[in-house]
Amino acid sequence: MAETLAGGSGFLPQRIDSDAPVFVISVAAQLAEMHPQTLRGYDRLGLVVPKRARGRGRRYSLRDIAKLRHIQHLSQNEGINLEGIRRILALEDELDALRGQLVRVGELIATLQTEMPARVFTGSPAGDVHLGRSAVRKSMLALPPG
Repeated sequence: MAETLAGGSGFLPQRIDSDAPVFVISVAAQLAEMHPQTLRGYDRLGLVVPKRARGRGRRYSLRDIAKLRHIQHLSQNEGINLEGIRRILALEDELDALRGQLVRVGELIATLQTEMPARVFTGSPAGDVHLGRSAVRKSMLALPPG
């Protein structure tokens, strides 16, 4: 999930990984419009757990900052407490995982449909098996010809 930078300077990277832990806590707090102590509290509660640098300092990614802003919106604008936010975040993570599975299943179905020859068998009421979508049907009349 990389974002393309505006501009085109040869000195700047062309893509930034939204999962790369690059922001120290003071910068992340500014970007999320929160106090650094709030970020530490969310880390202790497990709401947003940043990666750690070698010196054990917290490093936040763009995805972490987006999550912090989402938490702030749920708390301040929607009036949801932290336990409710924890549950919402867990459900959103589960939904994302299920969407990913659905995409993979759809791709698998598409692959199977293109790679596998269509073999369909049908059966008659008498128990005969025919290759194809439908057996050759005799015209059936409600009453036998008289």
